[in-house]
Amino acid sequence: MSDQCLFCGIVAGTVPSVRVAEDDRTLAFMDINPASDGHLLVIPKRHSKDLLDIPAEDLAAVTLATQRIAKAAAQVLGVDGLNLLNCCGADAWQTVFHFHLHLVPRYLDKTKDRLVLPWQPGVPGDVDTITALGGKLSAALG
Repeated sequence: MSDQCLFCGIVAGTVPSVRVAEDDRTLAFMDINPASDGHLLVIPKRHSKDLLDIPAEDLAAVTLATQRIAKAAAQVLGVDGLNLLNCCGADAWQTVFHFHLHLVPRYLDKTKDRLVLPWQPGVPGDVDTITALGGKLSAALG
């Protein structure tokens, strides 16, 4: 735990939150700046800065907890879809440096859903760039 981390404070109970689910490794709570009705966060209880820092067992626990909560959200909230979002690094919009997954319910009713895409899906990229970057990543992964 980090004394300076907002989410560690939520885990410790010193920062108020609306808790949704909890187990020995994870905690899920409502986002106070929601992109849609029912937007929540799922975090590991043990502090990890981001996706590059989190131990595999905590990442697996957070992912499985998120899936369980997503199934409940789909049934209970009447969602039309769900987004799962992680921001890794300040330039990728991370503002709290404790790994977390955003579970964002999506609705056709835009009074419940304020999330908009920051890019245009379906716009093709440059094939040469895609091929070159794919090759670099493949080589790095062995």
